[in-house]
Amino acid sequence: MHIEVAHRLQHTEEYYFSKKLREIDEMNKRGARVINLGIGSPDLPPHPDVLRVLSEEASKNYTHGYQSYRGAAILREAMADWYKRYYHVDLNPQTEILPLIGSKEGIVHICMTYLQEGDEVLIPNPGYPAYTSAVRVSGATAVSYELKAENNWQPDFELLEKSDLSKVKMMWINYPHMPTGASATIELFERIVTFGKKHNILICHDNPYSFILNDKPRSLMAVEGAREVAIELNSLSKSSNMAGWRIGMLIADENRINEILRFKSNMDSGMFLPLQAAAATALRLDSSWYTELNAVYAKRREKVFRIMDILECDYDRAQVGLFVWAKVPDKYTDGYALSDDILHQAYVFITPGGIFGSAGEQYIRISLCAKEEVFDQAIERIEGRGTKEKS
Repeated sequence: MHIEVAHRLQHTEEYYFSKKLREIDEMNKRGARVINLGIGSPDLPPHPDVLRVLSEEASKNYTHGYQSYRGAAILREAMADWYKRYYHVDLNPQTEILPLIGSKEGIVHICMTYLQEGDEVLIPNPGYPAYTSAVRVSGATAVSYELKAENNWQPDFELLEKSDLSKVKMMWINYPHMPTGASATIELFERIVTFGKKHNILICHDNPYSFILNDKPRSLMAVEGAREVAIELNSLSKSSNMAGWRIGMLIADENRINEILRFKSNMDSGMFLPLQAAAATALRLDSSWYTELNAVYAKRREKVFRIMDILECDYDRAQVGLFVWAKVPDKYTDGYALSDDILHQAYVFITPGGIFGSAGEQYIRISLCAKEEVFDQAIERIEGRGTKEKS
């Protein structure tokens, strides 16, 4: 018996990494021992205090029941305090913060709450593929806006103003930008808020990378009037080494929080309370946590720069975040060609930039989520690979 997949999934393909990991697994079964420098899943542990609180809270008899859809007060208050200390943004923990089971679910919740067939959504190219997937599942149409290196990977507002925005209901932005590592300025955020207000477009800012190798964490919500037109997503996945814990947050005004809850409350039954208590502990750590974390990433990034030099790629040393983004040399047709070459000749997997959109096809991306000795091994393999080149 064959049951057709729903129309909403007709153009939603399996995630690239899911398919590639199967290929790598098959290579490993044949003895390849592939070094995977692709996915940004932190390999370092959370702070010991975070693990201690999780264990203590999980051992209590009364912490195992269903929890509030709005999240525990201890977590919302810690999130508000975190935003105040690091982003200089005042939030009401009762009404302007919605804890999420990972910020990725927030992307879907926002799209399902506000979008329907006939709506259009501006999506960054290159950008995180989940934006496009969520828009398509909602029935709306994704319209990409191209980001270019010569414009510091910022939107071309003059070009956007000349396009037909009559059906555009939402715009996704993401700074520090993934995959390029470009930082935002307050001036850029101000311009985005002005653009959203002028055209009645809901601005959705995905902000999970602001603490990684970045001296100035910034929130769109620090801009005056942002809450009138914007929603911000944030996460503990990268900043607190808690990716598998699935803890994120959605920042918005009270009305939007309530609107999104109408969808979210039908999707889950709250987050495990010990996770929330442990997350609150992570958010209340002092700044030395980020300083020590970034010292590790800075050393790793130098190793990645070395790999990029060996591969003759061009890159910006000022980029921030959990990855290094680089333009491939002309001897490769695109990033896919370089990625496949290195995978099969050196048994090292590097992410091709084309999976993030057509504007990324001439690029590759390497994750910092591997120990220095792993990068050393990758360097040795890449330096010793065959001389085959692709044209």
